[in-house]
Amino acid sequence: MLRIGATILPDPPASRFVELVQLAEECGFDSAWTYDSHVLWQDGSVFLPLALAATERIRLGFCVTNPGTREPTTSASYHATLNSTFPGRIVHGIGRGDSARRTIGYDPVPVGEFRRSTALIRDLMNGRTVTLNDKEIRLEWAAGQPEIPIYVAGYGPKVLAVAGEEADGVIIQLADLDIIEWIMAQARAAATAAGRDASRLEPIVCAPVVLDEDRAAARELVRWFPAMVSNHVVDLLKRYDQALLPPSLTAYLKAREFYDYSEHSRVGAKHGAFVDDETCDRFCILGGIDDHIAKLRQMEQLGVREFNIYLMTGSQETTLKAYGEHIIPRFR
Repeated sequence: MLRIGATILPDPPASRFVELVQLAEECGFDSAWTYDSHVLWQDGSVFLPLALAATERIRLGFCVTNPGTREPTTSASYHATLNSTFPGRIVHGIGRGDSARRTIGYDPVPVGEFRRSTALIRDLMNGRTVTLNDKEIRLEWAAGQPEIPIYVAGYGPKVLAVAGEEADGVIIQLADLDIIEWIMAQARAAATAAGRDASRLEPIVCAPVVLDEDRAAARELVRWFPAMVSNHVVDLLKRYDQALLPPSLTAYLKAREFYDYSEHSRVGAKHGAFVDDETCDRFCILGGIDDHIAKLRQMEQLGVREFNIYLMTGSQETTLKAYGEHIIPRFR
């Protein structure tokens, strides 16, 4: 079964976030996520427990946090505390840190540190003993709770190897079918090499959607998103030969000029003007109900376990209700 989730920004007031999560649950969504970028938005760690307390079933977590601005033992304890209060409803998304780090003058967390932190958080928040600074640490009170899954966000081979070796799945921030397939091949190869069951690695695809037959209008609402992805790709090109990456991920950068973090993940961001129509179509889901169902079916055939709507475009209520009425039932 393909799960359907939604990422909602931690914009004030927090009551608005709670209302949207409640509506998502009513519409049959499986999960709700929020950003963890504490300068650009309010602190999502406050929003999550408010929404958990106001709902009964839906799972919640960060898409994504990072071990640089949120120290690993603190992050593990936070998630374990939520899990002890709302058992089985917590998910943990983690990346190296983009907007949360860059807006305060830091680069993303180095891959080696990221690998160690991911493994530590995974075990510590689930009540297992870890070693840090030559000291054994365990959250005794976390033992016996439902397992919290951890999902790694990334695009490059090294971070995807961390996902394959240490995580329960991969957060893929684009809906291009060829790139999804390439990313999962990288992560699953690493899982196999580490002696893990690669078939258990869950792909979670995240992208904006627009339910509108007018493709031209829909594209104007999502150009910010491939522009956001371009930040990660630019980083990859500093570390990898372009020939090692799929052309469908790198070719559209030729027209890129700048990126303004003050408009990060905002509809109409000026830095999105360079994004061409084809890239909008590939990276997002646009069109009518049948177009959305068709692309989700293609993802499902690739083994995608969850599609996570970046709920930043158009009427948020309209999108949630349309998915709840017309699309989610088709995947149950």
